[in-house]
Amino acid sequence: MDLSPVGEAVLVAREGRRLAAYRDSVGVWTIGIGHTSAAGPPRVVPGLTITAAECDAIFSRDVAAYVAAVRAGLAVPVGQHAFDALVSVCFNIGPAAFTRATFLKRLNAGDLAGARAALLWWDRPAAIRGRRAAEAEQLVTPYARGLPRPVAGARPVAAVPDAAVPTPAIRPVVAPPGPLARLLARLDALRAGPRRA
Repeated sequence: MDLSPVGEAVLVAREGRRLAAYRDSVGVWTIGIGHTSAAGPPRVVPGLTITAAECDAIFSRDVAAYVAAVRAGLAVPVGQHAFDALVSVCFNIGPAAFTRATFLKRLNAGDLAGARAALLWWDRPAAIRGRRAAEAEQLVTPYARGLPRPVAGARPVAAVPDAAVPTPAIRPVVAPPGPLARLLARLDALRAGPRRA
């Protein structure tokens, strides 16, 4: 099984797409479609920029590793909607945490409702709660019954991206920055120096 076009579209909507390095909601340097240095090259540092083509290539390489981790972790057959939801979660929490997660153990034991409930335990930072609720619904809702949402309460993903067209620029869905994020942004602005008109 592989990530479906619907699963890819909703994952991109969840992660956002930025061509300049930024700090995510917990302060980790990120670029492209949720790429961090932990996923491999390129190493994300302040000031790094990439092209749309580089963004798509990095995402393809990154997502392949998470798809492989989900395949390796699953011991039971699941529907496409569930597989896509698991790839989205794995992309967010990483393969090591995914492999140890209670939701995966419950799913492999045949307890779909228990897996859904345990998935909701992954609710930190607070900015992730809407995404996690949407992933939990995606886990248990076949696409024939409803398309997935990027975050709870958002519109479902209606269009599947054309592989020949770069993914659209989407701002990440995050809560307003907390005091630490505001401080880090201010320090970055001070390091950058005064803005010129």
